[in-house]
Amino acid sequence: MNFTEAQVLNTIAMMMWPFMRISAMFVSMPVLSVRAMPARIRVIISGAITLLVMPLLPPVPQIEMLSYAGIMIGVHQVAIGLTTGFILQLVFAAVVFAGQGIAYGMGLGFASMIDPQNGQQVPVIAQIYMITSTLLFLAMDGHLILIKLLADSFLTLPIGETFSTNDIWAVISWSGRMFSDGLLLSMPIIISLLLVNVIFGVASKSAPQLQIFSVGFPITLMLGILLIWFTLPDLLGLIPDLLDDAFDLIKQLLRIN
Repeated sequence: MNFTEAQVLNTIAMMMWPFMRISAMFVSMPVLSVRAMPARIRVIISGAITLLVMPLLPPVPQIEMLSYAGIMIGVHQVAIGLTTGFILQLVFAAVVFAGQGIAYGMGLGFASMIDPQNGQQVPVIAQIYMITSTLLFLAMDGHLILIKLLADSFLTLPIGETFSTNDIWAVISWSGRMFSDGLLLSMPIIISLLLVNVIFGVASKSAPQLQIFSVGFPITLMLGILLIWFTLPDLLGLIPDLLDDAFDLIKQLLRIN
């Protein structure tokens, strides 16, 4: 059998461009983007999914991969994949932000551990919220939904097309929710701890001879733990709403109805 150079390059392009979009998503999406996940596993999963979606792809543009237009198409595929996973990362960043605010209010800002998502040290309370959110994300099959959306995107946002300027501004505007949602998640506990600290401040001012710090720190710590225990079900009830909003934005960017 004889193959021309154009046929070989077209076959490689049919695999490489979808592979770039899929592998870029695995680099940025939650759970699978952790440093503990070997890069070889992500490459194998990306290649397997690429082989599955290749028969369903619309015709690939007849453009040489190593040309300027071909390189720009590759950059667009990487940008689409990274943006898709990055939007969900913002939801988990909001949860970590909420945990950090609660930890500092409890006086546990010094108790930190390595976050497997980014390799940075974050408070233990933030890690508790992060672990519970990850388990909830997996229980909701969020990773499978994201993979399905990306596979469908090859039909609604075919290779050769990319985001518009309005889509980019929508992502930038939505990124501000990392702070607003994180603050809303932690607000009940932060306000409760603030009131307790105000009471301790008044007591310390009225009775300076009392060792308020030695008494107040254990009380603040125990109160914070109790508040976390009582509010954790409500927090887990809000996370699916944040994930639904994130998936709605991803559908908007990928033009999926």
